[in-house]
Amino acid sequence: MTVHFIGAGPGDPDLITVRGRDLIAASPVCLYAGSLVPEAVVAYAPEGAKVIDTAPLTLDEIIAEMQAAEAAGNDVARVHSGDPSLYGAIGEQMRRLADLGIAYDVTPGVPAYAAAAASLGRELTLPGVSQTVVLTRTAMKSSAMPNREDLATLGQSGATLAIHLSVRNLKAVCADLVPHYGEDCPVAVVYRASWPDEQIVRGTLTDIRAKVRAEKITRTALILVGPVLAAEGFADSALYSPDHRHLLRTGRD
Repeated sequence: MTVHFIGAGPGDPDLITVRGRDLIAASPVCLYAGSLVPEAVVAYAPEGAKVIDTAPLTLDEIIAEMQAAEAAGNDVARVHSGDPSLYGAIGEQMRRLADLGIAYDVTPGVPAYAAAAASLGRELTLPGVSQTVVLTRTAMKSSAMPNREDLATLGQSGATLAIHLSVRNLKAVCADLVPHYGEDCPVAVVYRASWPDEQIVRGTLTDIRAKVRAEKITRTALILVGPVLAAEGFADSALYSPDHRHLLRTGRD
């Protein structure tokens, strides 16, 4: 018996991995985060499977379901949104399972920031513009941010920022970043990336908050910040340059 932590992807059922889909289809028990995982994903569960939305459950109750499945010899598909390694709250579940001697594994999924970049039609790392992406969030009602991971500190890098779980904190986000990125730095807020009701709001650190408030977006949105969002005239990558030599493309004089 194994508990399979599965990344469902950002929302579009087609974006789940083949491995994740097949594990769901083979598991007699499916526990999923119903607030973020569409029912079309867990519809892959086999006929007669025990399918439970864990949104109203506590950690103890979720672990109890896994223990019951283990007692019955049934694999569990534990389905999380996006990629479970990012804000997936799987760490405490895996710790409990390890203490109980219950086997588990993890199947990655398409993360929300990748889906958002795809919807925007943008590459997040452009030559001479940005070669670093910082995935972070801000502290609101959730756990506090560790020392030196606040936006005012991270913003000193000038990197492309993918800010999760913070759309209701846009005032503070913009205030912290303007000194490092400038008032005209482009920002995109992507609501429910890849879902049928996806919405994109584009602006700058000066006006994005007003635009987002006008659209009444208060949850399930990712904030992307950085010059890459509007960069034009950037240099071509050296990867495909005729002057760039590597193992698979030697000189062709």
